[in-house]
Amino acid sequence: MATKGKITEHFFESKELKETIQLLIYLPESFSPLYKYSLLIAQDGRDYFQLGRIGRVADELMKDGEIENLIIIGIPYKDVQDRRKKYHPDGEQNAAYIRFLAKELVPFLDEQFPSYQMGMGRALIGDSLGATVSLMAALQFPHTFGKVILQSPYVNDEIIEAVVDFTQPHLLSLYHIIGKEETEVKTTSNIMEDFLTPNRELNIVIESKAFPYFYDEFEGNHTWTYWQPDIKRALRRMFSI
Repeated sequence: MATKGKITEHFFESKELKETIQLLIYLPESFSPLYKYSLLIAQDGRDYFQLGRIGRVADELMKDGEIENLIIIGIPYKDVQDRRKKYHPDGEQNAAYIRFLAKELVPFLDEQFPSYQMGMGRALIGDSLGATVSLMAALQFPHTFGKVILQSPYVNDEIIEAVVDFTQPHLLSLYHIIGKEETEVKTTSNIMEDFLTPNRELNIVIESKAFPYFYDEFEGNHTWTYWQPDIKRALRRMFSI
């Protein structure tokens, strides 16, 4: 997790989830309370720092003046079962986790750090199910989260319907990628699913709603081999100065 910025661990007592949530908080090397910062909240937080190397990417882009000041908050999952409970639309903690993000984590971050305290100053990022819960949280709380980075999201009819029913697309800026080889993805339920077809359907629905939106299909499959190199473009597009 070596970065020029500083990553610290924090433990947050969530009333919504009735458990202690671990947070990994990245502050850039140039951090100063005199500046304002956008917030990027990452599901699969440890993966984004270790496999995605998101701290190093942010360091480089901020140093080169390509993106605005950014604080990254990673939320690790405990295990595969914990991840499914919180991230999957059918997970028993899914609704509580989304409330935790919007009603507990955001007020804590706004109190702790010099953030913009507005929707467009807060972004969510996730891969696979982490992307799914990020999108659903933003659709439910568009005044709280104004940007979402979706890397190969799990998409079902419930997700499509949520986007179809959303009436304020101007409030959300979306970044969405999917791999052309993601036709057989092994899910947490141990079954193989086609991710590409429903993501293409999601793309059509999002474009029909006139969201501020970037979509791309990459040559590759459902792994960090392809998500990691994409992070630089995602941060540039969503946080460009």
